Amino acid sequence: MKTKIVLWGSNDQDEKLLVALSLDPVTSQVTIFTFPTSIVTEDFTNQMMKEWRMGREVLMPDGFTEHSKDLSLSGGLLPDGIKVDKPDILQRAQTEWQFVVLSQKLKDSFDSELDDLKERIKQLTRFDSAIWEELKFYWDKVQTQVRDRNLFREHANNLKDKTNELFRELKSLRKKLDEEFTTMSKEHLETFNNHLENIEKKIEEGLSLQPIFEELKNIQKDFRDTTFTRDDRSKVWNRLDKAFKTVKEKRFGKAEGSKFSSVDRLKRRYDGLINAIGKMEKSIARDNQDLQFEQEKINSSDGQLEAQIRQAKMKMIEERIRSKNEKLAEMHKTKVHLENKMEVEKKKQNNIKEHERFEEAKEEIKEKIAADIKKAAETRKVEIEKLSGLLTDEPEKPVDETKEELPTTPESSKTETNETQESGKEADAEKPSTDDNTKENESVPKEETAKTEPKGKGPEEESLLEAVGTAIGESVEDMVDTVKAVASVVSDKIEQKIEDIQRHTEEE
Repeated sequence: MKTKIVLWGSNDQDEKLLVALSLDPVTSQVTIFTFPTSIVTEDFTNQMMKEWRMGREVLMPDGFTEHSKDLSLSGGLLPDGIKVDKPDILQRAQTEWQFVVLSQKLKDSFDSELDDLKERIKQLTRFDSAIWEELKFYWDKVQTQVRDRNLFREHANNLKDKTNELFRELKSLRKKLDEEFTTMSKEHLETFNNHLENIEKKIEEGLSLQPIFEELKNIQKDFRDTTFTRDDRSKVWNRLDKAFKTVKEKRFGKAEGSKFSSVDRLKRRYDGLINAIGKMEKSIARDNQDLQFEQEKINSSDGQLEAQIRQAKMKMIEERIRSKNEKLAEMHKTKVHLENKMEVEKKKQNNIKEHERFEEAKEEIKEKIAADIKKAAETRKVEIEKLSGLLTDEPEKPVDETKEELPTTPESSKTETNETQESGKEADAEKPSTDDNTKENESVPKEETAKTEPKGKGPEEESLLEAVGTAIGESVEDMVDTVKAVASVVSDKIEQKIEDIQRHTEEE
């Protein structure tokens, strides 16, 4: 926001003037320069309009007039007898300059506060967390004003640079403190390790455990009051906890696990807390009754001394009530914390139980499937072996007995007789008779048919093979159907088991 303006104006004699106004935000003073046209050149006008308004120095000619006035919203800025051609610009500048002056005062107050912090930081010999927090709070206030645009950018940048410088000085002091703290923590770590090493030797030598246990309790107390880095504290605690467990194990034997679950332990703690809350509320109620009683007595007291005593007693009772209310508030916070924690633990246990039930159901179903498949396979194997045995026990018939198995008919017997008779007459006659020839022609094809019949299995053997094949095929199909049926039953059991688990979980 500009603090200088240049306007054309005139005086009482209507003489043309060049009017320049400049604001000093620190003193809240406005300086007014008036230049008659006799000394105003074109170059000078351009310099005033472009350079002087931007804050650069301009050499002013002789013959100008200078006036000073305090900035105010009610009064005018121009001297008497002078007016400008554009009064609206002057009015707007007067309003804006009020904000400029107030913003400068705000910046000055921040500078004053920062100077005080700077002086205090210079006097520090070691890091002070309180001053660090004060500086953070100070910068938060500055940022709030910057966000609200109550400070100009140059003001904010100036304050930022100064504040960062103070932060760097504090960080340097904190670094030294951290190094000292780390060195101190290492020394404490070495001291505690020496104590614990001596105790571990005593435990190995089999010395009396009761004094060792008391010594560990004292070390634990000192441990709580000693400053460590996070890593060093963890190292000491792990070693101390291990020593405690070793002593307890030697005194009482190995712990077989607590019979109470985490939910049970939280429930017992919660019940004890509820009981304590009830007692605290009753105690506060009694104090309120005592306070009311004292109030009634003080209104009817005989003398000033008695009234003063009762007022002192009322103060004591009020202080007790205040203290007890604070403790009661802490108890209620702990109550809510325990309720949330119990809810989380219950969900964890329910999830674990549900997972265990599901795994048990899966194992049962797997075992059932394996048993059913094994049983079905054994049953089918026995049936197949029986059917195969029937086939292997059937004896094979020789090929040359095929003729004996052929059916015997009267025609075939007659043909055989004729053939015998004709074989004796072949030597006396060159040509057989027509009848004999006919008989011979009828018998020969039958013999050839009998001798050339293909070798193979008889009807009974073929029917047995077909039966065996059919039985094996049916057995295989039955076995596949059995496996499918088992799988279907198992699937139904899995779904039923899962539904039972979910229903059981919802009931719990």
